[in-house]
Amino acid sequence: MRFRYTDWDPARHGSEQPLFDQLFDLFKKLLQHTAGDAQEALNWLTQLDEQYGLTDGHEEGIGDFIEELKKRGYLRDDEETGSVQITARTERTIRQSALEEVFSQLRKHGRGAHRTPHIGQGDERLPETRRWQFGDDVNRLDVTNTLSNSFKRSGIGSDWNLAEDDFRVHETDHKSTMATVLMVDLSHSMVLYGEDRITPARKTALALAELIMTRYPKDTLDVVAFGNEAWEVSVKDLPYLDVGPYYTNTRAGLQRARDILHRRKNRNKQIFMITDGKPSCHFENGKMYRNAFGLDRRIVNKVLDEGVMCRREGITITTFMIARDPYLQNFVRELTEANHGRAYYADLDNLGEYLFEDYVRNRRKRIR
Repeated sequence: MRFRYTDWDPARHGSEQPLFDQLFDLFKKLLQHTAGDAQEALNWLTQLDEQYGLTDGHEEGIGDFIEELKKRGYLRDDEETGSVQITARTERTIRQSALEEVFSQLRKHGRGAHRTPHIGQGDERLPETRRWQFGDDVNRLDVTNTLSNSFKRSGIGSDWNLAEDDFRVHETDHKSTMATVLMVDLSHSMVLYGEDRITPARKTALALAELIMTRYPKDTLDVVAFGNEAWEVSVKDLPYLDVGPYYTNTRAGLQRARDILHRRKNRNKQIFMITDGKPSCHFENGKMYRNAFGLDRRIVNKVLDEGVMCRREGITITTFMIARDPYLQNFVRELTEANHGRAYYADLDNLGEYLFEDYVRNRRKRIR
């Protein structure tokens, strides 16, 4: 029997992907740009359909797609406003999509495959073995070497027996638990100068939350948004992160992050900070002091003090700087030196890759 292979012809073979799935993938991407505003995302989708004929050749249109979203539990009608809103199921789907997108880039660029050189209590068995110690999990027992030691010592026969020194167990990868606070800058500069910086930051937060909840359930992730002040953001509210008419109170963000990590019992603690600008305000005696021009040492020094306090408490700060201004990079270098932390000067396109690479590497290498 012979087979003949040809290029896929949608006219002859039908669409490679069902129309609903195609529109849903696009809808999820639009939601990332509209901060979870379903009505705006659907308006954009309708405009794209009118301009590019997304539903041409299909019996269903955008209206049918919207009804199917409601039927499948991705959209609901808001009785008070009369608009449509995404559901918890959609929020979870957006996190999953963000995670898949970031990891696809990691695989493409060869990043993220880092193994720890340390050994300790973990889940993945290694070929190396050691003597059994009281408290070791019996599931890690190396039966072959244990019996071999016994035979060498007592021989094969009626006198054969097992002694404590015969037992060998497999080593495992060290997997420490990590408490992470992700700080996201929501100051107005995140959408200034015609560049959308908040969408990559929001997508990164969504993906990191899904990574931790599904693959590292013993780790914790808390999100702190900061502008004029700093506040905690729950996982369900991540799709709706958006900028405001804020200055940048980096000090308040670090203070809130430290307070959160004090409550966490994880052995290792770290702060990831995504920002594009300089600290431009803080509170003194209950009043805001602000200066949006240049690097004000009165503000910067307070931030550096927080970096030192984090260092003394064993909290590493990793800054992901998404701006290239030399004087802003100087501030990041000062903070990194004060904290003994790390800094990346990341592009918007690879922000998620850098953050994920750093997260996976650190949680498997840091032992105290």
